[in-house]
Amino acid sequence: MILSPKANPPKLIEWGEISSDKSLSHRGVIFSFLAQGECEIEHFLRSQDTLATLQIAKNLGARVIEDSQKILITPPKQIAPKAQIPSQNSGTAMRLYAGLLSGVRGRYSFSGDESLSLRPMQRIKTPLELMGAKMSSSYAPFELVGSENLRGIKYTSPISSAQVKSAFILASLFAKTPSEFSEPFLSRDHSERFLRFLNAPIEIEKERIKISPLSHPLKNFSIQIPNDPSSLIFFVVACLIADNQEMSFGNVLLNPTRIEAFEVLKRMGARLEYKITQEGFEPIGEVRVSSSRLVGVEVSEKISWLIDELPALSIAFACASGESKVSGAKELRSKECDRIKAVVENLKTLGIQAYELDDGFRVVGGEFIEGRVPSFGDHRIAMSFSLVGVRKRVEIVESECVDISFPRFYEFLAKIVEVER
Repeated sequence: MILSPKANPPKLIEWGEISSDKSLSHRGVIFSFLAQGECEIEHFLRSQDTLATLQIAKNLGARVIEDSQKILITPPKQIAPKAQIPSQNSGTAMRLYAGLLSGVRGRYSFSGDESLSLRPMQRIKTPLELMGAKMSSSYAPFELVGSENLRGIKYTSPISSAQVKSAFILASLFAKTPSEFSEPFLSRDHSERFLRFLNAPIEIEKERIKISPLSHPLKNFSIQIPNDPSSLIFFVVACLIADNQEMSFGNVLLNPTRIEAFEVLKRMGARLEYKITQEGFEPIGEVRVSSSRLVGVEVSEKISWLIDELPALSIAFACASGESKVSGAKELRSKECDRIKAVVENLKTLGIQAYELDDGFRVVGGEFIEGRVPSFGDHRIAMSFSLVGVRKRVEIVESECVDISFPRFYEFLAKIVEVER
């Protein structure tokens, strides 16, 4: 994919539906297995990741009815005791289904693509095996043997991870005795919010969560998925580094653990505002942003709240005056690719001074040069470096990986840059 500056891009863009939230789409499907009957999900994200989650639900016996606007899911009376769990590129699907199926008597074969097969699963293997499940390997592919006799435990995760936490909560709901989970710093909290909305037996005290076993199925639910702030971030950054442009977005998920990247950009001088207009099990609202002169920033806190947005932020760092530094983000090395290495190598190729740290990177703001960079098979690297096209011609190699999370990305980006396929 080749991106280059547009001669006369629109000065004001009011975006409607862009990309439904991926985290909530995954959880809507998986949590339907806890419900007593049919559940409805409107504006379900249809990307490679979330469609893998939906296919696994069918493999496990769920009845799924789809149309262009919504999906209806009826959980099986009994989850299939043996099934394939092909998670493709989705760590969320693999880890959350592992938690769910740990409490089911059966054998399940988990697999993923080349990228997912390199991502660590020991982080869920340890707590799930302490509870009584069995996993054959710390990496995919692996076989999981579930148990109807899981025991509740107290577990302190060495890392802050929403996927680890969610897997633990799901397993704990099927345990015989209560469980307790804690982590170094609060990770993204969609699972807790969603499950409490369904009246699941969960108590939350800061970073500590107490989970009691389910005594009966949860209520059926009907939800609408809002726009994904982790997808909006690309257009927010594109607007900030453009000349004299303004954008507004509606129906945006504004969960505090999902918008830390917006706060970082505001610290950089971004003219960016957001406000909550609707409170439900998740806060939803509006975002407005205008082109801005950015300054360098140091990012070392609340990393788990913006880990997915750091590649996009690196483009803002490159366009800022001064130096920016990210630390405490070693988890970036365990994503779809080594994102620290990918970000630094690509920025250097495009004329920006950038340096690897063991747990992050440094970027000195400058001017991009034209160039050709790889996506490393990583959707967020591909989308982030496509933003360079706002200022200079850039070619992204293997850009089709954006379909993993945002299939219509280039369709929307074409409103503000020239897109040549």
